[in-house]
Amino acid sequence: MCEGHEGKHGGMGRCCAPGRQVRGFIQPWLLLLLLQKPCHGYELMERLAQDEETPEAEPGLLYRTLRQMEEDGLVRSTWDTEGKGPARRLYEVTPEGLDYLHTWAVNIRHTRERLDRFLAEYEAQFRKKKGDKKHV
Repeated sequence: MCEGHEGKHGGMGRCCAPGRQVRGFIQPWLLLLLLQKPCHGYELMERLAQDEETPEAEPGLLYRTLRQMEEDGLVRSTWDTEGKGPARRLYEVTPEGLDYLHTWAVNIRHTRERLDRFLAEYEAQFRKKKGDKKHV
């Protein structure tokens, strides 16, 4: 529960604001990272972990997501047998994956516009009632 929301929303016992991460947002991040550089799953995990603003990816989720993306034709993998250790899959984006990423970007822009409009309306509502102690 976040601060200041305890018991204020119908006694539901939880914060009104869901988690900060966008559901399913790992797919576009993976596609973007793979466009920058084809790589192995472990390297993708490391690259995601470098920035706290990117989605978290535990190994199981990451590899399940990559497998599903490969089944959907968004990425393809080849076996990398060079170097020390066992062979590893090297992932890269397909043309379908690039189209999917472009679609995500369009949808994110539309969502951002709707969110910006909501916040503008929200802020305008409370500017009107600046002296009213009943808000927030």
